[in-house]
Parts: sequence; C-alpha cells; structure tokens
Amino acid sequence: MITGVGLTEFGRDSGSTALELQARAAYGALDDSGLSSGDVDTVIVGYATTLNHIMPANVLAEYLGARPERAFGMSVGGATGLAMVAEAVRLVRNGEAENVLVVGGENRASGQTRDTAIATLAQVGHATHEVLLGANIPAYYALLAAEYLDRYGLGRADLAPLAVQMRAHAVTHPGAQFRKPISVDDVLAAPLIADPLGLLDCCPISDGAAAVVISIDRGDPRAVTVAGIGQSNPHQHVSEADFHDVGARSSAQAALREAGVAIDGLEILGIYDSFTITLAILLEQIGIVEPGTAGRRAAEGLFGPEGRFPLNLHGGLLSYGHSGVAGGMAHLVEMVVQMRGEAQQRQLDSRPRRGLLHADGGVLSAHVTAVLSSTMKGGR
Repeated sequence: MITGVGLTEFGRDSGSTALELQARAAYGALDDSGLSSGDVDTVIVGYATTLNHIMPANVLAEYLGARPERAFGMSVGGATGLAMVAEAVRLVRNGEAENVLVVGGENRASGQTRDTAIATLAQVGHATHEVLLGANIPAYYALLAAEYLDRYGLGRADLAPLAVQMRAHAVTHPGAQFRKPISVDDVLAAPLIADPLGLLDCCPISDGAAAVVISIDRGDPRAVTVAGIGQSNPHQHVSEADFHDVGARSSAQAALREAGVAIDGLEILGIYDSFTITLAILLEQIGIVEPGTAGRRAAEGLFGPEGRFPLNLHGGLLSYGHSGVAGGMAHLVEMVVQMRGEAQQRQLDSRPRRGLLHADGGVLSAHVTAVLSSTMKGGR
C-alpha cells in the first residue's frame, strides 16, 4: 500500500544540496503516512549525479535519524523511481518489511555545470560506438524521433501538441518549473536542440525530490494499492534497440495482467515524458492510442482533464521538471493525490480509481510499469 507521498517544487536553483532535497521529500512522505523515521525498516534511494556516493540510502537514513534493517541504492536511469517502488512492494508482500521509504532527488540543475550534466547523462550511450562520436541524450532521442516521424509520414508539428498539453497541466501546479502556457507555434519556433527535437520538445534539468512510503495494509482509507507491476529490459544502447518494440508493451501487459485490468478500465495515466518522442512512443506501444497518433490525440483533448485518459496532470517531466530519479516519481505522487481527491485546483471531477504509471531509463532501455488502484468513493 502507498501510505505516504512527498514532493518538493522543481526549479533551476533550489539553494539546497541533493541530501537536503531528499530529506525534505522524505519527511513530507513520512508525515503524510503518519510515521516517523524510527518506524522505517527499509530505505531505498535512487542514484543522484550530484551526490556521487556509493551508499546513498545509508547516507540518507543517517541524515533522517532512521536505523533501518535494510538500506540500498538503485540505478536504472529514469525507471529508477518505479523500480524502487516495485522492490518495496515485493518486500512488503513477502512479509520482509512493514514500512519502506523510497526516495529520489538531487540538485541536478544547480549542483553541477551544464556541461557536466550533459557529459554524465551521455554515458548511457555505447562507450565506443556512440559516446566517442559526441552523442548526448537529446541526440539519442532525436534518432528515435527521426525514425518515428519518417515511419508514419509525420512532421515536428505532430509531436508538438504533447508538449502543449503538459504545459497546460503545469500551469495549475504551484510547484512546476514552467507555468507559462505555450502553443504548437511556440514549440516549432523554439531553437533546435537535436533535429527534429526543439527546446520545448525536451525536458529541463531541475532541482527537486520526491518520496513514497510503502507499508503493510493497516486499513488506512487514504492508502492506494499497487495492484500490478511489470518490467522489461530488452536493450541498453540505442544502436541495439528494436524501434518497433522497445519493451514498454510487455512491461505494461504484465502489470495490467497482474492487476486484472484492461486499458479501457484505466482512468488516469502517468507516463514518462523526457521528450515529446518518448511520450509518443510509450503511449503507442503500451496501447493507449494507435501508432503514429499520439500527438493528434493530444490535440483532440484525449489527455486533458476532461479527456478519456487524463495524463501527467502535474505537467510531467516536460513542464513540472526533471531532477533525475524524482522526475519519474512525481508522476506517481500526482496519481496518488488525484486518487485521494487531494489535488486541489487540479483535481479531476470524478476521482480516478485505477491508473497506470510507466517509466523508462536510458534510451527507452529499462521499463517499469505499475497499476495503482483506490477504493475511495466519491468525487472531489
């Protein structure tokens, strides 16, 4: 059961260290769950590029005053947040833990130079076949985007509505890094970063943190159930990827199967959106929309608050921000507060009962899917 969530605002300069940001989110999640650091028996912490410590969970546990039985770190890129949640759920299901604190966060924007951040992230590429050629993360995803657009006979304007939709959602969230509305024309006019991806097709680098508490079922009416989990890791490097099947499909199918839910039974989505092309490919390969149509369906309103599949209502990575592991975890926090009816001005009129989260790490390399379920009744 997810019994507590915590999320900081995301931005360019938090004035805090990675450890301070992690602690802020952790205390928020513990307070939300009604627990103290002394109640935690397991701490799982994601990698942080600005902390660079080989024992991140032990460091945070000590900082929080916790003395857990188990403490370990994890690193599978952007999929790390959901992968940590998956491990926490397994520990609780197996009776090995009662209260697991899962944390991700760092001062990725202010704690290092731009060039250092780019060079660090580029290492997900093949050391001899990709990195040595000067490739970086936007370049890797630009390859995916170019192939996708060519395959379906589309142009840059066909991805732009996804960025517009994420910004529209961020406008109503006080913690979002970017809250000024944008249009398709704005996306197309933005400087190219790696053709065909422009600045607004790419998520920002941010400071921020998120945390989740996974606990045994104590009858908490606000708790949200992790009903299904799926994972897939078919490749690491984009040069080895099958662009037609990156792994999202099998991961999502496994989670849906375990939860006993079909796609038409979902009421809210949280899908990783590091780039507009990331979001398009994941939505299509999971089976939410038909191939080549994600941008068009966004323009038609499918993913808005009144649409059939409300998506990333906090603004996603593209507009709420991306601070490493916490970026993907923010999708989970938003889904939980929506299911509880606690999303304030962003709250859906009909409280969602079932939702699907999906995150990827690397260049669509590592995939984790989770299906959340809530039994709470009522509207706002």
